[in-house]
Amino acid sequence: MTDSSIARRYARALFTLGRKTGAATLEEYAAALFALRDALAISPDLARVLHDPVFTVAEKCSVLEALGGKFGAGESLLNFWRLLADNNRLTELANIAAAFGAFLDEEKNILHGRLATAVPLSAEQQKALAGELQTKTGRALALEFTVNPEILGGVVLSLGDQVLDASLRAQLSILKDTIRKGE
Repeated sequence: MTDSSIARRYARALFTLGRKTGAATLEEYAAALFALRDALAISPDLARVLHDPVFTVAEKCSVLEALGGKFGAGESLLNFWRLLADNNRLTELANIAAAFGAFLDEEKNILHGRLATAVPLSAEQQKALAGELQTKTGRALALEFTVNPEILGGVVLSLGDQVLDASLRAQLSILKDTIRKGE
């Protein structure tokens, strides 16, 4: 996924508009925006209609209005979608949704991350680990737990743009380098 500056600008504008009316509006915008993004991802025909310049802006807007009714989009969000259609930016919708989600997570102080272990963790272990990490970071965490047997043991934690590699594989690599250097 490419994160373009155009998408961030549109997402920031929509986010600023939603923030003026409150957190509930931001959630409504996010739900409808993500629903449209997902619909485009699973329906190539829909994506073709909204992305292909053969279809007129009016045709695209009528499709967006029909979808807006199903997704619970209010008039402000429908106007935003119309603006995207007018400016031929519907191809940026997935990036706009991703940027909007990032702004919303920042507003809610949520940090996304991934925790990889060599063996699966039980639900209780995941909950305990997530709780401890939330305490240490001071932020709410949305963690994705994965299993990667190649790390041999320990964990690899990615939070935002930081990575903590406390795996056995990394420790063995460090030990191997130390032995090679003769230290």
